[in-house]
Amino acid sequence: MSEIEITGVFENVLGMIYSAKQKAEYQVNSTIIDLYWSIGEYVSKQIDVNGWGKSTVKALSEYILSKEPGIRGYSSQNIWRMKQFYETYKDKPELSKLLRENTWSNNLHIISKTKAMKKKNFI
Repeated sequence: MSEIEITGVFENVLGMIYSAKQKAEYQVNSTIIDLYWSIGEYVSKQIDVNGWGKSTVKALSEYILSKEPGIRGYSSQNIWRMKQFYETYKDKPELSKLLRENTWSNNLHIISKTKAMKKKNFI
């Protein structure tokens, strides 16, 4: 095989690697969004049923961080954002797929920068 043919063959394999990496990143992101949704739902229900407040959510954050030193994304402020995320979209199942395609940062940006649900639906 010539060098040009080898390069083409090798590029095919490299393309497979890039495709798999992209798919893995999407799956990780989707799993994180699902997790944050679940935590937001759990916290929302605990607030309604058991009267959780700021101090309890702060204690939850501290507990998570004590059990998993170095873990990121579980500050009390971010846990409140998870609750807000869940409560914003819980009655909008049609947005489920779109929410999982966005990163957490993009979802937070949409929540904070758009007030009307109509705008949230189209971002």
